Amino acid sequence: MKRVFISDCEGPISKNDNAFELTAHFVPNGDKLFTVISKYDDVLAEILKRPNYKAGDTLKLILPFLKAYGVTDKKMRDFSARSLLLIANVKDMLSNVRSIAHAFIVSTSYQHYIEALCQTLDFPYENTYCTKLCLDKYAITENEVSKLKEIAREIAEMPIIEIPEKAKKLSDFSRKDQKLIIRLDEIFWNAIAKMAIGKIFSEVNPVGGGEKAEAVKEIAKKASVGLADVMYVGDSITDLEAFRLVRENGGLAVSFNGNEYAVKNAEVAVLSQDSLTTAVIAETFSKFGKEQTLNIIQDWSHETLKKASVNPALLDKLFGLHPEKLPKVKIITKENMESLAKESCGFRKKVRGEAIGRLG
Repeated sequence: MKRVFISDCEGPISKNDNAFELTAHFVPNGDKLFTVISKYDDVLAEILKRPNYKAGDTLKLILPFLKAYGVTDKKMRDFSARSLLLIANVKDMLSNVRSIAHAFIVSTSYQHYIEALCQTLDFPYENTYCTKLCLDKYAITENEVSKLKEIAREIAEMPIIEIPEKAKKLSDFSRKDQKLIIRLDEIFWNAIAKMAIGKIFSEVNPVGGGEKAEAVKEIAKKASVGLADVMYVGDSITDLEAFRLVRENGGLAVSFNGNEYAVKNAEVAVLSQDSLTTAVIAETFSKFGKEQTLNIIQDWSHETLKKASVNPALLDKLFGLHPEKLPKVKIITKENMESLAKESCGFRKKVRGEAIGRLG
């Protein structure tokens, strides 16, 4: 029986945050616009737990602005293909995993980006789940273009919301940030939602949060395996529900250069510049299951891996890159969770850049 390997895309496979990069490229001051909206997304999804809202819905909130600044499906495809940045050795990793397990990518990213990625990596697009979008089908009036550009300027000038520790409701935020959240609510769910382009909010469904968990269930069913035979690799707030589902059912949840949300909900933390560590963990899990994989990670070293019956060619590549010290791999515990989360967040920024690294 083959086990199942499922990975998020941006983070574990590529260094990109495609939606952030699209917005920064096509919208004036788009990097700040996206960052403000992304933090608002974190607030709605994880703190206020707004009904009918989930982590990753930033990808539909930015679409009216992309449309207002003339972005088309072709521009999204072309930009995605030329800006692709892969984690080192990821093609080797996916090739090795596919030889021993059912391999899938579950990503919040737009399909334009995932299509470009699959073509570059020779990975079957039919083994992916991503955000489906045809931007060209949406019409927008000149009046809406003008209003959206004005709104984009307003949001880009806003400070980034600060989430207090242990915040659970709106009143837990500072007075300033309460006003920002209320204003953003007015912008998205009143002003833009009432525009003709606003129907994009109800018609585009980003694959984040619950959709990722549902994709995991669907993949396991297709492969005729239980969730205990699933390894899931993620790095951000959009992976939390998939992490929880896999963990609660005996599978292996791995944070790869994860942010605080990922580390605090996964079972294993990986900090690495390349994908060979993921390949070794995936092979061990595929061959021997979760318990033996955790035993190996508990004593993560060159010596332990040499004794673990891992593909020698794979180990040669890993040891060749890291002859003295292997990338950090740790089982996450209550005792080390805070320090690992801090270290992983810092490492994430080193690998993917400060702007992308700080996004939820």
